[in-house]
Amino acid sequence: MDYKGLSKGLGWFSLALGATELLFAERITKALEADGHEGLVRGFGAREVVAGLGLLDAPAHSVRVWNRVAGDAADMAALAAAARKSPGNRAVWGAIAFVAGAAILDAWVAIGLDRQTGEGAS
Repeated sequence: MDYKGLSKGLGWFSLALGATELLFAERITKALEADGHEGLVRGFGAREVVAGLGLLDAPAHSVRVWNRVAGDAADMAALAAAARKSPGNRAVWGAIAFVAGAAILDAWVAIGLDRQTGEGAS
């Protein structure tokens, strides 16, 4: 498996997601019924951009992919709060499913890189 190539793809994905969060924070918070949290969404966007640049710079570096997993956990915590506030909001549940899928992919790539490089997440 080409985990380095997958990691590079995650880098591009992070850049696109981060740009979306930076540029459309108001739309995102409106859809999630989380008005007033645009700064948090922009902060998450900035984190994604930094993660993307890091992965494009060193795609075989598993710690950088593990950092995405940590970011996924932060995203999930924020979305869990949104789900508690608006349990019937389908956009929130869609975002949770999206982040869960990304987290699984991120962890899979990070584990694969660990095995190939012997780097480890510690």
